[in-house]
Order: sequence, then structure tokens, then C-alpha cells
Amino acid sequence: MEISMASTDSVKVLVVGDSGVGKTCLVNLMCKNNVVKNPKWTVGVTVEIKLYKYMEGTPRQRNCFIEMWDIGGSSNHKNTRYIFYNAIHGIILVYDLTNLKSSENLHKWLAEILNKDNNSKYKCTDGFDMEQLVGSNRVPILVCGTKLDMAPERGKKSPSTVAAECGADEILINCHDSKSLEPSRVATSKFNNFLDRVIQTKYPISNSSPFSQGLYSRQHQYQSSKTPQYPVTRQIIYDGSPTISKNTFFNNKTIHKD
Repeated sequence: MEISMASTDSVKVLVVGDSGVGKTCLVNLMCKNNVVKNPKWTVGVTVEIKLYKYMEGTPRQRNCFIEMWDIGGSSNHKNTRYIFYNAIHGIILVYDLTNLKSSENLHKWLAEILNKDNNSKYKCTDGFDMEQLVGSNRVPILVCGTKLDMAPERGKKSPSTVAAECGADEILINCHDSKSLEPSRVATSKFNNFLDRVIQTKYPISNSSPFSQGLYSRQHQYQSSKTPQYPVTRQIIYDGSPTISKNTFFNNKTIHKD
């Protein structure tokens, strides 16, 4: 069976965080259920595609492609990353559980995304109002702490500061464990709920929406521990790219479903 990109709805999710926190490993786990031991440094952005079944197992089920934009975290590219921040529907903020600074820097990453037009409206200062900043844009956010295998005690503590401030769900992941996102895991439920809200951001409930009968948020029910795996499309974009458009990735491409 073939699923054409042209006939399937898609949404764009940014995956951001400091260099070395494990974004590439996380994206590969989320999209392919693959464990990557020694990932290459991301220059610019890498885009992975996940075929997601919205409201799976219900009469409202519909396919949707999730474009996961893995943004390179090097500070050397800070002034050119803004070209990737347009037309986004969700944000995954990633930090390293063994590196407190990477968690604190999530405020800066969020402000960088929201200041994509270089208007410096949002600043990371002592008076930084996260609720106002997030609420004004209404983009769903998921916070993810990586390297749980190296900091197991963090799994027993309260959510990170940025997750608590913006009212976002947080998941703690060991990206070297392929079972971290099994259907029965709480992290998987939170991840899927996040994707549901991302889809609803682009396709609000209305008579004309392809997802008009969907729910804004739901609790996933799984019938089996096995879920189908789908091939994904991979594309590297470098900082020198003058423009970004959907056709850059998906022109005449077809995703094959097993």
C-alpha cells in the first residue's frame, strides 16, 4: 500500500535544545524506533518524517505526517536558525538530565523561536513571563529530558522549571533503550497526546477541517504492545539555504506502508 505525501496532511514540529543533549537520538527513537549510539553532529537541520495515526482505533482515525525538524544546537549558527522557525505547529524542548545548564537554556531556545522575526520582543531576564510568552502563541510544547539511564534519580523529582512554567507535559527518556516509547509507557501516552494537540493547532475543529470530529486531547488506549512501523524520509538542510518550503522535501515523494 502506498501513501502519497500530496494526499496526506502534515504538521511541523521543531526539536530544539543545546548541542549534545541527544536531539538526534530522540528524533530517531520517536520516528523510527531506532537506537542511534553515535549520532553525527547536526549542521543546520535534519528532518525526519513520522506517519502518525490520529485517533487510532476509532472511526475518526486519520493519517498525518509529522515533520520532526531536528535543529542543530551549535551557538555558531544562532543567527541563521531563524529561517527554520516559520509555520510551526509544535515545539519539543530537549535537555540533558545530567546537565542543569541545558535545562536552564530552554528559556533561551523558546525565546529564540518566538523572536524569529528579530524583533526581540521576548527576552530572557529575571522578569521573563513564560505564561504570557507561550499563551500569546498557543503552540503546543513538550519538554523532554534525555539520558535517564545516567540520572535515574531524576525520574522521581518534580518537572523541570520550564515545563512547570508553561504548563507542558514532560517526558524523561533513555534514548538508548528501544522500549522507552512502547505503547504501554506513560511517556508514549504524553507524546501521542502532544501530537494530537499539534494536529489540532493546524486543523482547528470546524466543519471544513479534515480532523473536524477529533478531540482536542485524549487518553490513548492500546490493544497490543506491537505497533506498525513505517519508513521515513530524511533530508539534511544546511545553514546556507536561502529559503525553506515544503516542496524542498516532499516533491514527488511517496511513503510506502508495509
